[in-house]
Amino acid sequence: MKAGKLTLIIVIIAAPLAWWGTQQYGASDNGLPSLHTEQAHFGDVSQRVLAHGTLQPVQKVIVGSQVSGIIDEILVDFNSMVEHGQVIAQLDPTTFRAEVSSAEAELESAEAALELAQFQWQRVQELRERQFVSPSDVDEARSNLRQAEAQVKVRRHSLERAQRELDRTTIKSPTDGMVVSRNVDVGQTVAASLSAPELFEIASDLSQMLIHANVSEADIGMVFEGQNTVFRVDAYREREFEGEIIQVRNSPIVEDNVVHYETIIAVDNEEQLLKPGMTAEVSIIADERQNVLRLRNSALRARIPDNLRPEEPEDIGENEGIAYLVENDRLRAVKVQTGLNDGVHTEILGGIEEGDTLAVGLTLQTNGDNNNRSLMRGNQAQY
Repeated sequence: MKAGKLTLIIVIIAAPLAWWGTQQYGASDNGLPSLHTEQAHFGDVSQRVLAHGTLQPVQKVIVGSQVSGIIDEILVDFNSMVEHGQVIAQLDPTTFRAEVSSAEAELESAEAALELAQFQWQRVQELRERQFVSPSDVDEARSNLRQAEAQVKVRRHSLERAQRELDRTTIKSPTDGMVVSRNVDVGQTVAASLSAPELFEIASDLSQMLIHANVSEADIGMVFEGQNTVFRVDAYREREFEGEIIQVRNSPIVEDNVVHYETIIAVDNEEQLLKPGMTAEVSIIADERQNVLRLRNSALRARIPDNLRPEEPEDIGENEGIAYLVENDRLRAVKVQTGLNDGVHTEILGGIEEGDTLAVGLTLQTNGDNNNRSLMRGNQAQY
């Protein structure tokens, strides 16, 4: 009696479990359980090195002041286009003009003293011919003449220096370009006693820019001049820009015991979308294959249950892998020759053809639901 009740209980429990197992993993109309599959197809495969950097102008000039004074006038502002030699600011020139006037007066005095010394020298020479003066008087007149000539040179140089200082109160642009930074205002005092203060920052040409990217020491061996790159910036996340490596610098950059090497990338900015200082996420194309047969990496790491896994080929080489081909309602393990791997796809050199369907793993399908939810027995999230 008790045995009959126990049997009945087992049947009641086992029947739903058997029905659920049939629904989930039972054979479908084609003789195989529901499988998640991938197809071999043609496309591009590229191996890339990731780096981050900032956009900078090709030439950036800091405009300073060699003299101290008060800013009297500012003639440009942010984003102003300037030309070489254009006046962009003016310091108060009053003090410097006074120094020029003083230097001119001192030069005139020195020239008058030179004229007097020349007359004395001529008179002494005439008197010496008549034996009216001693040789010492001749020597003294000659010395006075040379001193007067030297004083004229000194005063002339002083005037040139004062004039140059006056000219420096007019700040001019040293290059053609755009003003990207203005660090002074009218009325501000500029002190140039220790170092030249930075007044403006001018970018010579923003139609061409550079990315200063840091490449880790682990990847620098795959980076060379002339390689193509693609990059994105936060301002235009949906757009991919292109560039070319023009320099790989040998000087190491050490930050937190991590070594990087600065890599310079030339960028065309004709549309003026990119701005100095933007952060760029750079992908350096180390190797690329275009229009080749490729397969998702998940198909080369398929997780097939033991009861469904077919016999696998032996002697798998270094550049070979195993894929499970779905054909005639059966699985067949095939050996494929692999090439370049970009982390998502692998180049296929042989073993399968375009359009071949390959199993990745089992899927979970509920009754009345046409949308399959992937239930990989392995880590299907990895490609």
